[in-house]
Amino acid sequence: MEVKLGFGAVPKPQYVFVSKEPDHCWYILAEDERRIPIYEKALTGVITGIEVNKKVENTFGPDEKINLFILADKPYIIQSGNDTYFSKSLLLSLDALTSEQLRHPLTIAVSPGDKKVVFCNIYDPVTYRSIGVSWNGHREIDWQALGQKVSLKINCIQNLHQDEIQICANTTASEIHAVLIAQSDTYLAQLNWTPEQGRDYLQQKYGKRSRLQLTDTEILDFIDYLKLQLT
Repeated sequence: MEVKLGFGAVPKPQYVFVSKEPDHCWYILAEDERRIPIYEKALTGVITGIEVNKKVENTFGPDEKINLFILADKPYIIQSGNDTYFSKSLLLSLDALTSEQLRHPLTIAVSPGDKKVVFCNIYDPVTYRSIGVSWNGHREIDWQALGQKVSLKINCIQNLHQDEIQICANTTASEIHAVLIAQSDTYLAQLNWTPEQGRDYLQQKYGKRSRLQLTDTEILDFIDYLKLQLT
């Protein structure tokens, strides 16, 4: 992405929100909180991360959102409510994608439904094919668990991209955790850390004595720390 020199806008991600209106389904907020509609139906870029169950405060009180991070002409964050059809169709589509597909640009499109409903469709911008998903049995889906699975897959791919470790779409959470443990082994060896050093750091930072006790978020944080020490 080309860097423009000189005066310009503050270089921060642009939040994009979802709402079904008569002539658009995307919008952004101006500095005075005024809604600015986006009439295009699709955003194409590389997915760089996702946050699920993100707690935010709005005019109606506390709420939980999904934030999808996309790098296009500039960084974007698509934010939608956890329980919306947009978020659910987004999670279904992301779950169906392979790790290889997630490394390449994808097109996130809005599709208006009945009343105030907006669905999400994901396309391959090269083949123009949509990622097919099934809504069969969607009422029985554990959406929180699906969100965690998708978050783990996407964020692991991004964290481990430079190390060329592939995580397949059907990899289980325990298998991914094992991959992360193995990756931390590599960095610990490069740093010449003793087992005692590792245990002392884990105890001080996370209150745990073993990497096997760490959550996926904690082990990713630990890996980032080890990378930092190497540089």
